[in-house]
Amino acid sequence: MAVAIVNQNFFHALKNCSLLSLKVTENRSDLEDLHLYATPREQRFRRFASLEFEGQLYMTPYDFIQAVTNDEPKCAKKWRSLSKQELNQILMETPPVWKGSSKLFRNLNEKGVISYTEYLFLLCILTKPHAGFRIAFNMFDTDGNEMVDKKEFLVLQEIFRKKNEKRERKGDEEKRAMLVLKTEGEDLVPRSYWDTLRRSTSQALFSDLAERADDISSSLSDTTLLVHFFGKKGKAELNFEDFYRFMDNLQTEVLEIEFLSYSNGMNTISEEDFAHILLRYTNVENTSSYLENMRCRIPEEKGITFDEFRSFFQFLNNLEDFTIAMQMYNFASRSIGQDEFKRAVYVATGVKLSPHLVNTVFKIFDVDRDDQLSYKEFIGIMKDRLNRGFRGYKPIQRYTTFKSCVRKELYSR
Repeated sequence: MAVAIVNQNFFHALKNCSLLSLKVTENRSDLEDLHLYATPREQRFRRFASLEFEGQLYMTPYDFIQAVTNDEPKCAKKWRSLSKQELNQILMETPPVWKGSSKLFRNLNEKGVISYTEYLFLLCILTKPHAGFRIAFNMFDTDGNEMVDKKEFLVLQEIFRKKNEKRERKGDEEKRAMLVLKTEGEDLVPRSYWDTLRRSTSQALFSDLAERADDISSSLSDTTLLVHFFGKKGKAELNFEDFYRFMDNLQTEVLEIEFLSYSNGMNTISEEDFAHILLRYTNVENTSSYLENMRCRIPEEKGITFDEFRSFFQFLNNLEDFTIAMQMYNFASRSIGQDEFKRAVYVATGVKLSPHLVNTVFKIFDVDRDDQLSYKEFIGIMKDRLNRGFRGYKPIQRYTTFKSCVRKELYSR
């Protein structure tokens, strides 16, 4: 009985404190304390999202572009509450999928809403090789009729969200196992309570789909992506050609934005700028050594074109296949020079890298200057870059205010 009373009091405290988090436009400091219990992607979504509708946070297309091309928001975000009328007006201006382009997100700018589940889907697209586009489409096309309808899309998105959260929690398990919150003269709070809190908070903030598939369409507010794919009435169906074009356009648009941010209107970016872009979002602490190494070994700047830039990131999206090819060289005790590297890229991915681009990559990562590539180090760094830093993301440990709130609720009963 005593245990039951303690549990009841504790979860009542969680409920009271969690309610603070739902007032997203009024009390942001309490919500920020929940960083400790969120996955890295949830944290990033919350930092860049700027809209709130019926208790849910949403990104604009502009927010999404900022989230995948910048380390932090350009300015502190203030969540703006949308009315039903404002949301409907935004959706009315959403173009159909056949009018999509590699400037779609830039053209929509602030006139769009992207849910957390869609954010995960879009992140997945950015790292998907072209060969995987068909596989992705077939996963959505559950009835095998070569078309994807709105319900199929929503159901698989929810499955994808749950799988992603499960994977992130598993990868973070050891860190969470070490999390024990202790206060002076008080008992330790069992970790299972905090796991329960994190899950319930995540669901309150980001769960935009119903649990039952039959009710999934009716329970979800339409978003820009849903209207873009399935029309304003939700009755249109998505074919593979339009799906492929959307995925390819999104990859191109993000790469164009990153490239243009360094090119200053020119047709090329410098080799040093290319190195800066590659080393962003990675766990490399001393990037200056890589940059200095490249400056010394490429004294005359030739520049990297957008086609070269794009081809390299298409290769990165095939990094797993390339890793297998590199392991074959390693098993044969063969050194990896530029010719071997270029051949392995083509054989594994079908992407042809220019000799200048391959030379630039070697000059960046060949730290010991023996014209050979340490492929293990290279692949480790590139995996971080491909995942835009989420593998090594370190959440800010801020929980004092929220912990105090829970303590206060518990001991006031």
